[in-house]
Amino acid sequence: MIQGFKEFITKGNVIDLAVAVVIGAAFTAIVNAVVSAIITPLVSLFFDASATGEIGIQMHGIYGQEVTFPIGELISAVISFLAVALIVYLVFVVPMNKYKEHQAAKNPAVEEETLPTEQELLIEIRDALRRDSAG
Repeated sequence: MIQGFKEFITKGNVIDLAVAVVIGAAFTAIVNAVVSAIITPLVSLFFDASATGEIGIQMHGIYGQEVTFPIGELISAVISFLAVALIVYLVFVVPMNKYKEHQAAKNPAVEEETLPTEQELLIEIRDALRRDSAG
């Protein structure tokens, strides 16, 4: 069990994932700065961004209190998420895809040998068993 855990931890994919999480957390500060410096002022041109918590569905509770479902905060979170996704796409995904295309054009891929299907393997096993039992 310990050996299996050791192999799991030392695999390259787990380490790559850990590095990606750490870099993602650090990158969040940059994206939050972009959102607060650019996106929030743009949104403020159209409506009062400081009042987003007040935007929403208002209902009366059973004890007479006013309850607000803050849909404005949800909209702000969606806008922030879309801004993060757009920045990550433009900064990381597009350049990486261009790099991969460039590398693929530079080094054409060698065609991999196709493996036989399960049915083909079963036919081969059947034929081998027939030969062994006949001889």
